Amino acid sequence: MHNSMNGAHVVRRMTQSLCVALLLMTGAQDLSAQKAEHRIRNIVLVHGAWADGSGWKGVYDILVKDGYNVSIVQEPETSFKDDVAATKRALALQDGPCILVAHSYGGAVITEAGTDPAVAGLVYVAAHMPDTGENEADDATRFPGDLGKSGAIKKTPDGFTYVDPQQFHQYFAADLSSEQAAFMARSQVLNAADNFKAVITTAAWRSKPSWVAVAGADRVINPDLERWYATRAKSHKVEILGASHAVYVSRPKEVAALIEEAAAHAHQ
Repeated sequence: MHNSMNGAHVVRRMTQSLCVALLLMTGAQDLSAQKAEHRIRNIVLVHGAWADGSGWKGVYDILVKDGYNVSIVQEPETSFKDDVAATKRALALQDGPCILVAHSYGGAVITEAGTDPAVAGLVYVAAHMPDTGENEADDATRFPGDLGKSGAIKKTPDGFTYVDPQQFHQYFAADLSSEQAAFMARSQVLNAADNFKAVITTAAWRSKPSWVAVAGADRVINPDLERWYATRAKSHKVEILGASHAVYVSRPKEVAALIEEAAAHAHQ
Protein backbone atom coordinates (compact mmCIF):
# COMPACT_ATOMS: atom_id res chain seq x y z
CA MET A 1 0.00 0.00 0.00
CA HIS A 2 2.82 2.32 1.03
CA ASN A 3 4.66 1.62 -2.23
CA SER A 4 1.55 2.29 -4.33
CA MET A 5 1.04 5.60 -2.51
CA ASN A 6 4.66 6.51 -3.15
CA GLY A 7 4.19 5.57 -6.81
CA ALA A 8 1.08 7.76 -7.07
CA HIS A 9 2.99 10.62 -5.44
CA VAL A 10 5.84 10.27 -7.94
CA VAL A 11 3.43 10.19 -10.86
CA ARG A 12 1.64 13.27 -9.50
CA ARG A 13 4.96 15.13 -9.10
CA MET A 14 5.98 14.17 -12.63
CA THR A 15 2.64 15.33 -13.98
CA GLN A 16 2.96 18.65 -12.16
CA SER A 17 6.51 19.11 -13.46
CA LEU A 18 5.36 18.32 -16.98
CA CYS A 19 2.52 20.83 -16.70
CA VAL A 20 4.91 23.53 -15.44
CA ALA A 21 7.34 22.75 -18.28
CA LEU A 22 4.54 22.98 -20.82
CA LEU A 23 3.35 26.29 -19.35
CA LEU A 24 6.88 27.68 -19.48
CA MET A 25 7.30 26.51 -23.07
CA THR A 26 3.96 28.03 -24.04
CA GLY A 27 4.88 31.28 -22.30
CA ALA A 28 8.24 31.39 -24.08
CA GLN A 29 6.54 30.72 -27.40
CA ASP A 30 4.04 33.49 -26.68
CA LEU A 31 6.84 35.91 -25.80
CA SER A 32 8.76 34.89 -28.90
CA ALA A 33 5.67 35.40 -31.03
CA GLN A 34 5.04 38.79 -29.43
CA LYS A 35 8.65 39.79 -30.03
CA ALA A 36 8.41 38.73 -33.68
CA GLU A 37 5.08 40.51 -34.02
CA HIS A 38 6.41 43.77 -32.54
CA ARG A 39 9.76 43.85 -34.32
CA ILE A 40 10.16 46.38 -37.10
CA ARG A 41 9.75 44.68 -40.47
CA ASN A 42 11.19 47.27 -42.87
CA ILE A 43 14.93 47.63 -43.41
CA VAL A 44 16.50 50.25 -45.71
CA LEU A 45 20.17 49.73 -46.64
CA VAL A 46 22.43 52.58 -47.81
CA HIS A 47 25.88 51.98 -49.35
CA GLY A 48 28.96 54.15 -48.95
CA ALA A 49 31.40 55.95 -51.24
CA TRP A 50 33.13 54.06 -54.05
CA ALA A 51 30.54 51.26 -53.87
CA ASP A 52 26.96 50.48 -54.87
CA GLY A 53 24.03 48.59 -53.43
CA SER A 54 25.11 45.17 -54.72
CA GLY A 55 27.53 44.78 -51.81
CA TRP A 56 24.53 44.31 -49.51
CA LYS A 57 23.48 41.06 -51.26
CA GLY A 58 24.67 38.73 -48.48
CA VAL A 59 22.99 40.81 -45.75
CA TYR A 60 19.87 41.17 -47.90
CA ASP A 61 19.55 37.39 -48.38
CA ILE A 62 19.70 36.74 -44.61
CA LEU A 63 17.20 39.47 -43.73
CA VAL A 64 14.72 38.39 -46.41
CA LYS A 65 14.97 34.76 -45.28
CA ASP A 66 14.19 35.96 -41.75
CA GLY A 67 11.01 37.70 -42.91
CA TYR A 68 12.07 41.32 -43.34
CA ASN A 69 11.05 43.70 -46.11
CA VAL A 70 14.38 45.03 -47.40
CA SER A 71 15.02 48.00 -49.69
CA ILE A 72 18.42 49.05 -51.04
CA VAL A 73 19.14 52.68 -51.89
CA GLN A 74 21.30 53.35 -54.95
CA GLU A 75 22.81 56.76 -54.26
CA PRO A 76 24.14 58.61 -57.30
CA GLU A 77 27.03 60.09 -55.26
CA THR A 78 26.80 63.20 -57.45
CA SER A 79 26.07 65.39 -54.43
CA PHE A 80 25.27 64.91 -50.75
CA LYS A 81 21.87 66.51 -51.36
CA ASP A 82 21.15 63.97 -54.13
CA ASP A 83 22.15 61.06 -51.89
CA VAL A 84 19.94 62.25 -49.03
CA ALA A 85 17.06 62.71 -51.49
CA ALA A 86 17.56 59.17 -52.87
CA THR A 87 17.42 57.81 -49.33
CA LYS A 88 14.29 59.77 -48.44
CA ARG A 89 12.69 58.55 -51.66
CA ALA A 90 13.18 54.96 -50.47
CA LEU A 91 11.86 55.83 -47.00
CA ALA A 92 8.70 57.27 -48.53
CA LEU A 93 7.97 53.87 -50.11
CA GLN A 94 7.93 52.04 -46.77
CA ASP A 95 4.58 50.87 -45.36
CA GLY A 96 5.55 51.46 -41.74
CA PRO A 97 8.47 52.22 -39.41
CA CYS A 98 11.90 51.12 -40.56
CA ILE A 99 15.50 50.59 -39.53
CA LEU A 100 17.86 52.73 -41.61
CA VAL A 101 21.28 51.16 -42.14
CA ALA A 102 24.43 52.59 -43.70
CA HIS A 103 28.03 51.77 -44.53
CA SER A 104 30.93 54.26 -44.60
CA TYR A 105 30.03 57.65 -46.17
CA GLY A 106 26.42 56.44 -46.10
CA GLY A 107 26.56 57.06 -42.35
CA ALA A 108 26.61 60.81 -43.00
CA VAL A 109 23.73 60.36 -45.44
CA ILE A 110 21.51 58.52 -42.92
CA THR A 111 22.49 60.95 -40.16
CA GLU A 112 20.86 63.67 -42.30
CA ALA A 113 18.02 61.60 -43.82
CA GLY A 114 17.27 59.66 -40.62
CA THR A 115 15.24 62.47 -39.06
CA ASP A 116 12.43 61.24 -41.35
CA PRO A 117 9.44 60.11 -39.23
CA ALA A 118 9.53 56.63 -40.81
CA VAL A 119 12.90 55.89 -39.19
CA ALA A 120 12.74 54.16 -35.80
CA GLY A 121 16.42 53.31 -35.44
CA LEU A 122 19.79 53.72 -37.14
CA VAL A 123 22.54 51.16 -37.77
CA TYR A 124 26.05 52.33 -38.67
CA VAL A 125 28.31 49.68 -40.24
CA ALA A 126 31.96 50.84 -40.35
CA ALA A 127 30.41 54.23 -40.96
CA HIS A 128 30.81 57.93 -40.28
CA MET A 129 28.48 59.48 -37.70
CA PRO A 130 28.88 63.26 -37.80
CA ASP A 131 27.05 65.52 -35.37
CA THR A 132 25.00 68.58 -36.24
CA GLY A 133 27.33 71.19 -37.75
CA GLU A 134 30.05 68.61 -38.50
CA ASN A 135 31.24 66.88 -41.67
CA GLU A 136 32.96 63.53 -42.05
CA ALA A 137 36.17 64.97 -43.55
CA ASP A 138 36.86 66.97 -40.38
CA ASP A 139 35.78 64.10 -38.12
CA ALA A 140 38.24 61.78 -39.89
CA THR A 141 41.16 63.96 -38.76
CA ARG A 142 40.49 62.91 -35.14
CA PHE A 143 41.76 59.41 -35.94
CA PRO A 144 43.16 59.36 -39.48
CA GLY A 145 42.67 56.17 -41.52
CA ASP A 146 45.33 54.39 -43.56
CA LEU A 147 43.61 55.09 -46.89
CA GLY A 148 43.64 58.85 -46.37
CA LYS A 149 47.39 58.76 -45.71
CA SER A 150 48.16 56.42 -48.61
CA GLY A 151 47.70 58.53 -51.71
CA ALA A 152 45.39 55.83 -53.13
CA ILE A 153 42.43 58.23 -53.36
CA LYS A 154 42.47 59.74 -56.84
CA LYS A 155 40.48 62.63 -58.29
CA THR A 156 39.06 63.25 -61.75
CA PRO A 157 39.36 66.67 -63.48
CA ASP A 158 35.66 67.34 -62.76
CA GLY A 159 35.96 66.77 -59.00
CA PHE A 160 35.02 63.12 -58.43
CA THR A 161 37.06 60.77 -56.24
CA TYR A 162 37.85 57.07 -56.56
CA VAL A 163 40.20 54.52 -55.03
CA ASP A 164 43.09 53.41 -57.24
CA PRO A 165 41.90 50.00 -58.50
CA GLN A 166 45.39 48.55 -57.94
CA GLN A 167 45.21 49.46 -54.23
CA PHE A 168 41.48 48.89 -53.66
CA HIS A 169 41.93 45.33 -52.36
CA GLN A 170 44.46 46.13 -49.64
CA TYR A 171 42.73 49.24 -48.30
CA PHE A 172 39.02 48.66 -48.86
CA ALA A 173 38.46 44.91 -48.95
CA ALA A 174 41.44 42.97 -47.60
CA ASP A 175 39.28 40.11 -46.30
CA LEU A 176 37.64 39.44 -49.69
CA SER A 177 39.10 37.37 -52.52
CA SER A 178 41.24 39.22 -55.05
CA GLU A 179 38.59 38.46 -57.70
CA GLN A 180 35.74 39.95 -55.67
CA ALA A 181 37.80 42.98 -54.68
CA ALA A 182 38.79 43.53 -58.32
CA PHE A 183 35.13 43.52 -59.38
CA MET A 184 34.25 46.02 -56.63
CA ALA A 185 37.20 48.21 -57.65
CA ARG A 186 36.15 48.21 -61.31
CA SER A 187 32.47 48.83 -60.52
CA GLN A 188 33.02 51.49 -57.85
CA VAL A 189 30.80 54.57 -58.02
CA LEU A 190 32.88 57.72 -58.16
CA ASN A 191 31.99 60.07 -55.32
CA ALA A 192 31.91 63.85 -55.62
CA ALA A 193 34.77 65.20 -53.49
CA ASP A 194 32.53 67.84 -51.91
CA ASN A 195 30.31 65.09 -50.44
CA PHE A 196 32.87 64.40 -47.72
CA LYS A 197 32.60 67.99 -46.55
CA ALA A 198 28.79 68.17 -46.46
CA VAL A 199 27.69 69.65 -43.14
CA ILE A 200 24.95 67.88 -41.16
CA THR A 201 21.97 70.11 -40.37
CA THR A 202 20.31 67.86 -37.77
CA ALA A 203 21.94 64.63 -36.56
CA ALA A 204 19.27 61.90 -36.44
CA TRP A 205 21.20 59.81 -33.88
CA ARG A 206 20.71 62.59 -31.33
CA SER A 207 17.00 61.74 -31.13
CA LYS A 208 16.87 58.08 -32.25
CA PRO A 209 18.50 54.87 -30.98
CA SER A 210 21.60 53.75 -32.84
CA TRP A 211 23.68 50.63 -33.29
CA VAL A 212 27.31 50.56 -34.45
CA ALA A 213 29.42 47.80 -36.00
CA VAL A 214 33.14 48.49 -35.65
CA ALA A 215 35.28 46.79 -38.30
CA GLY A 216 38.36 45.76 -36.36
CA ALA A 217 40.81 45.87 -39.29
CA ASP A 218 39.27 48.83 -41.16
CA ARG A 219 41.87 50.76 -43.18
CA VAL A 220 39.46 53.34 -44.63
CA ILE A 221 37.84 54.62 -41.42
CA ASN A 222 40.06 54.17 -38.38
CA PRO A 223 38.39 51.68 -35.98
CA ASP A 224 39.20 54.09 -33.14
CA LEU A 225 37.05 56.73 -34.85
CA GLU A 226 34.20 54.20 -35.19
CA ARG A 227 34.52 53.46 -31.45
CA TRP A 228 34.61 57.18 -30.64
CA TYR A 229 31.45 57.77 -32.67
CA ALA A 230 29.68 54.93 -30.84
CA THR A 231 30.70 56.24 -27.42
CA ARG A 232 29.59 59.78 -28.21
CA ALA A 233 26.20 58.65 -29.52
CA LYS A 234 25.76 56.10 -26.69
CA SER A 235 25.17 53.51 -29.40
CA HIS A 236 24.79 49.76 -28.92
CA LYS A 237 28.19 48.62 -30.22
CA VAL A 238 29.61 45.38 -31.56
CA GLU A 239 33.17 44.80 -32.75
CA ILE A 240 33.80 42.49 -35.67
CA LEU A 241 37.41 41.45 -35.23
CA GLY A 242 39.61 41.18 -38.30
CA ALA A 243 37.00 42.70 -40.59
CA SER A 244 38.02 45.09 -43.36
CA HIS A 245 36.11 48.21 -44.38
CA ALA A 246 34.07 45.89 -46.63
CA VAL A 247 32.68 44.18 -43.50
CA TYR A 248 29.11 44.38 -44.85
CA VAL A 249 30.25 42.14 -47.74
CA SER A 250 32.69 39.86 -45.91
CA ARG A 251 30.75 39.31 -42.67
CA PRO A 252 27.05 39.40 -43.60
CA LYS A 253 25.92 37.17 -40.69
CA GLU A 254 27.30 39.49 -38.02
CA VAL A 255 26.00 42.59 -39.78
CA ALA A 256 22.53 41.09 -40.33
CA ALA A 257 22.41 40.02 -36.66
CA LEU A 258 23.05 43.60 -35.53
CA ILE A 259 20.33 44.92 -37.87
CA GLU A 260 17.87 42.33 -36.51
CA GLU A 261 18.78 43.36 -32.97
CA ALA A 262 17.93 46.95 -33.87
CA ALA A 263 14.64 45.83 -35.44
CA ALA A 264 13.72 43.97 -32.25
CA HIS A 265 14.56 46.78 -29.82
CA ALA A 266 13.84 50.08 -31.59
CA HIS A 267 10.51 51.60 -30.57
CA GLN A 268 7.89 51.83 -33.30
